[in-house]
Amino acid sequence: MLSRARTTLISGIGAAAVVLGAAAPGLAAGTDTALPTAVETFEYPGAAKILKERGIRLESGDGHILLTDCKAGNPDISVYTKQRDEINQGRICFKVTGNGKKGYLALEIPDVIAIAAGKYGTWASVGGPTGMVNVPANDIKAVGEPAWGEPATLLALQV
Repeated sequence: MLSRARTTLISGIGAAAVVLGAAAPGLAAGTDTALPTAVETFEYPGAAKILKERGIRLESGDGHILLTDCKAGNPDISVYTKQRDEINQGRICFKVTGNGKKGYLALEIPDVIAIAAGKYGTWASVGGPTGMVNVPANDIKAVGEPAWGEPATLLALQV
């Protein structure tokens, strides 16, 4: 009787292996189909919609500096511009996610006049005579026309 049970068990396991093998298409031996790979492009999610609605070009980053609503509280970074449309009101705000020790965002905001940092010191790449501007934590720095008499475009933010 034991040998009959053993035989039934072995044949059942063999049948299950055949069924499972048939149920896994694409994994059969001899197929040259490559599995798709995930490639991170670091593009800002929804950038086209933000450009259309708010005129802010968000290009790429590491996900640790994000556009936020200025009315949502104290932003970590505020960018002041000469453009005072209905949404921005001359101020564009960002929050820093994660541990706040590191973040990068490539963007394009024209006619910037000042950059304010909250609890995180910020470096800003600004098109103009200075290039990089260091904004210490809880401070504000004038850029562009108020600082050097020429319009400036903000090109990147880094924490």
